[in-house]
Amino acid sequence: MGNDEPSVHPKVPPIVGASQSIKRIYNLISKVSQSNSTVLVLGESGTGKELVAKTIHYSSKRAAKNFIPVNCGAIPAELLESELFGHEKGAFTGAIASRTGRFELAEGGTVFLDEIGEMSPMLQVKLLRVLQERSFERIGGSKTVNVDVRVISATNQNLEEAVKAGRFREDLYYRINVIPIEIPPLRERTEDLPILCDYFMEKHALRFEHAPLKISNEALRVFMDYGWPGNVRELENTLERLLVLKDDDVVTPYDLSEKMTGKKLPALPEIDDPNDDPDVNPFVQGIDLNSALVEYEKRLLLHALQIHGRVKSQAAKYLNINRTTLIEKMKRLGL
Repeated sequence: MGNDEPSVHPKVPPIVGASQSIKRIYNLISKVSQSNSTVLVLGESGTGKELVAKTIHYSSKRAAKNFIPVNCGAIPAELLESELFGHEKGAFTGAIASRTGRFELAEGGTVFLDEIGEMSPMLQVKLLRVLQERSFERIGGSKTVNVDVRVISATNQNLEEAVKAGRFREDLYYRINVIPIEIPPLRERTEDLPILCDYFMEKHALRFEHAPLKISNEALRVFMDYGWPGNVRELENTLERLLVLKDDDVVTPYDLSEKMTGKKLPALPEIDDPNDDPDVNPFVQGIDLNSALVEYEKRLLLHALQIHGRVKSQAAKYLNINRTTLIEKMKRLGL
């Protein structure tokens, strides 16, 4: 996190980062939260659009009222109108009782319309009227319901292209796009990766009562080079999975998928166990510990040199030792 992040409700996770793009988002949030303007949050899936919406709400004068999220893409089109605006008893088959919609539940607060690009054209017309007149009727009702609600919308679609294609109303687009906030994908703000890794490690280590893992420089370089198609959500899931499954406390490239590393890494060297030889009686033959450790150290050094093109400085960094120490070990082991 930076020093300019907005102060929000303790139940709302922070927006983590210190990049210029995140600082710009902090600045926008601090300004728009003091108004009632309609906001459109843009960004790829997993970038944290709902988190930005929550931060705006809980930084505003509406913080004591409800924040009501609605995923327009997850609710069937024929049910979404009822979800948003409610219905009267008997309005349609199965309406055995009246229902209060999300807009009424959010009175004085904020409605967050996620994936608004998925909304049907018919419902877009009704939403436009609500935004203009701050009133609506429940399905099957004749009474006008007046509401004081702030609307924050979000989408991962290009709504301008959707308008050109006739899938989204132009007048509604301009009505919801009063103040746009665009969240960059994680691949465009990789300088935030170390901060995000520390934050999520601490978060889930506390949750699982587990010591945080250390991410090696090599693993962090893989993170920096990876495209993160699932953005911050994918990073958090990756770190949680590592925390649960890792047996030791350091994350290396060998703990990451081939999809992330972009290549199949050479196998780590193994120690030859004489007990693996079926001709050896394990009750008689054992392992010479000193010889095994020397042999394993030699294999590790050769392995490090191999994957770094025999560049000693890089191999030493990979092994977390000084270059001079590596050279001394190579001499001692006859390498």
